Amino acid sequence: MTVTTFAQALQQAYETKRAIAPLTATNPNLSVDEAYAIQLEQIHARVAQGDKIVGKKIGLTSKVMQNMFNVTEPDYGHILQSMVKADGEELSLKPLLQPKIEFEIAFVLKEDVQGPGVTAEQIIRATKYVVPAFEVIDSRIENWQIRFEDTVADNGSSSYAIIGGMPTKLQDVDLSTVGMNISRNGQYIDHATGAAVMGNPIAAVVWLANALGQYNIALKAGEFILSGALTAALPIQAGETYRADFAHLGSIQVTFKEE
Repeated sequence: MTVTTFAQALQQAYETKRAIAPLTATNPNLSVDEAYAIQLEQIHARVAQGDKIVGKKIGLTSKVMQNMFNVTEPDYGHILQSMVKADGEELSLKPLLQPKIEFEIAFVLKEDVQGPGVTAEQIIRATKYVVPAFEVIDSRIENWQIRFEDTVADNGSSSYAIIGGMPTKLQDVDLSTVGMNISRNGQYIDHATGAAVMGNPIAAVVWLANALGQYNIALKAGEFILSGALTAALPIQAGETYRADFAHLGSIQVTFKEE
């Protein structure tokens, strides 16, 4: 099957809410470059239909997430305007297949950055502020039976991005030591620090800028970057409210409903 055929199959799964077999089961030799080409073909098609790229997401940056999906390196995807939801919003699960929620730190950029050779100092200089974020991930692959190439092709298994908290300048906080507590329906369930993401979320954004540079893609001023999950992704059910409280960065909350 070609890149275009795979892209069309994933787009159809997204539109019909019917998951498909892993791409790597159909083509066990699918390469990472081909997987990113499949991702980009879908993104370009949605942009052509009127959507807009407003950010990027980095996935599989923490050991818990890498272990969860049996991979050893991060991946990335694109955030479209249609995927962005508001802090405190009630979100319907109806459009989703098998969603999970992740708890992250987002970077909002004030300057363009393009690899290769991007450094942490450049990312710090290019960042306007950081805020707490949720990402709702949702695989179009049956039962999350994904290899690395499957999630890459499926836009990093991304679905929604939610930005919250209070804008905080990077110079005012050490992200590696920022603590986060997670609650579900008011009950504490987990915690982590920023160090869970590659030692420091800044390192994840450096990785992203240089990885995208291989494909001549830049991080753009005004975009936001989801830097990766601090804990394992959690399955979502209707009636659940998730809240994450970050030291120095504020809080973020979302509720999920059936319809």
